[in-house]
Order: sequence, then structure tokens, then C-alpha cells
Amino acid sequence: MTVAVMYVTALPVFAAHDHHETPDAPIGIMGHHIHPEGEWMLSYSYMNMEMDGNRNGSESLPVPLPGYMVSPLSMDMDMHMLGIMYGFNEAMTFMAMLPVTSISMDHMVNMNGNEFTTEASGIGDLKLSALFASDENWVTSVGINIPSGSIDEKDVTPASSGVAVQLPYPMQLGSGSYEFTLGTSYIKNYGNNSWGNKADIIVRLDDNDRDYKLGNSITLNSWYSFAVGDKSTFSVRLKLLDWGNISGADTDLNPMMVPTADANLRAGTRADVLVGYNLQLTQAALVGVEVGAPVYQDLDGPQLETDLTMQLGVQYEF
Repeated sequence: MTVAVMYVTALPVFAAHDHHETPDAPIGIMGHHIHPEGEWMLSYSYMNMEMDGNRNGSESLPVPLPGYMVSPLSMDMDMHMLGIMYGFNEAMTFMAMLPVTSISMDHMVNMNGNEFTTEASGIGDLKLSALFASDENWVTSVGINIPSGSIDEKDVTPASSGVAVQLPYPMQLGSGSYEFTLGTSYIKNYGNNSWGNKADIIVRLDDNDRDYKLGNSITLNSWYSFAVGDKSTFSVRLKLLDWGNISGADTDLNPMMVPTADANLRAGTRADVLVGYNLQLTQAALVGVEVGAPVYQDLDGPQLETDLTMQLGVQYEF
């Protein structure tokens, strides 16, 4: 999300990235580089994720789902991510990111087959981090996520008699918990090509106001980028995700109503393959796009499976 176009500095160890000499990382990779002292970067990304159909383990499930009153059918999530980075010195950069999210989920009433939609939208959790460069290849990030996103999203359902009721866990905009984040990345340039790897973990530090906390997660990325001409970069990325079940539970949710309200059916493992393209618009501005789809999913289900992800981003340095 926050890939930078870097100016070359005179420092031999913490040299900044130069887009014109080496390929940029995919637009979906963030927190992998530092900026020169005093440099700012503003970023905007639009992300979309489409989920359709249910899965238990690696097997797809038909609807209606037995044992529930309601079956989730699909979910569409749109996210606008605003970001800012500042080079504090030649070895450390600060980063802040704030998402604005819209979620729409379609359901089916198992008894009669009627379908309905619930929606939620608003700001998500604020992400603050500091990036440290140990040499020209390694960058480490340490941060905390502030629970600014709502966990009290409500909407009307066929069983709520016209009254808005608490929505299940995937429809909430934030975690409600403070979160510790840790990441490390290694990028090696080979002339006009580059190979990058990044690992990130999120640890939920406390129960939220609804007496639960989301499961911890780990994300591993490995990508290969190559420059085409002076201004274009193509990339291929493998993304591995693993996340745990929710501990505790929201007492306003009935896990027998719909599987998305069951705290024990939220964990999973997924592998995505993504292809990306970056274009240098000016010395200071870059635009990129990345599209991906899962090649493997193993979910504690019934749980909605992911079908497609897309991200479009723009960055500007000054």
C-alpha cells in the first residue's frame, strides 16, 4: 500500500530506493522501506475483496447450511486507505495509515429461501508504526493499532422486527482491541530485477468492550519485480495468511443463527497469487495496481471463502 519512489542519498548503508534503477515492490506491500531524512510521502489506496460461497476446511459447501436459520451467501468489501510516511532520519521512518471501509453481505433465510443484505461503513483502526533499517536490504517495523473502528455496527434483519441489531464479527469495522504489530522485510536487487520477502504479525493485546478479541495473525509475502523500460514495473507475488479464532464472544450474537456469529468459526489459512503493475508518473508520483486470487483456502467453517482481491494505489513524495 505504501510503496515509495525514493531519492538516492549519499549514505552508503541506508541508501534510499531509486525507482529508476531498481524495480518497485508491489503496490500491496507496505512498511518495507525507509525515507530520507525530512522526506514525506502521502498515499491513497482503493482495495476491494469479493467473497462468494461457503467453505469448511478446503471443501465448498452448498446452501442452505444445515443447523442454522440463516446462510451467508457473499460479501463485498471496499476499503479506502489513507497513508502518510515521514523520514525522521536516515535510519528511521514513521508511518500512519487509516482505512475507511464499506461492507455489504448477502444472506439467505434457510426456511423460505428469501434473501436480504446487511451493510456497514465508516473508519477502521488507526495503524501507527516506526520503520528501522539495519542495512540496505533489511527493514524492521514495530507498531500499534489504535481501536478507532466501530465494533457496534447494527442493521435491520428479517428477524429483528424493523429494529437494527448487532451485526456479526465480519461486518464490524474494527477489532476494538489494541494490537501490537511487528514486521521485517528483505529485498535484494539484481540489476533491473528484485526479489523481496516480508513477514508481519498482529497480536491482539486486550479484550474489547464486547468481551472478545480477534485471533492473532501472521502474513508472509514473497515477490519478484522486474522493470520494463524506465517507468514501468511488473511483479508476481505469493501471499500466505494464517489467522486464529476469536477468544471470548459478543453476547448480543447468537451463534446458532448464522455461522458468521460464531466466534469459533473465524480461523483460517489462505494462499494468494497476485500480479501487479506500477507506473512512474513523475519524479515524485507513482500509481500501481495489483490483482490476486486464492490458490488454497482452509477455513474453520462454515465460513465465506475469498474469490478475488484488487488494489489500486497512488503515492506522492515531497
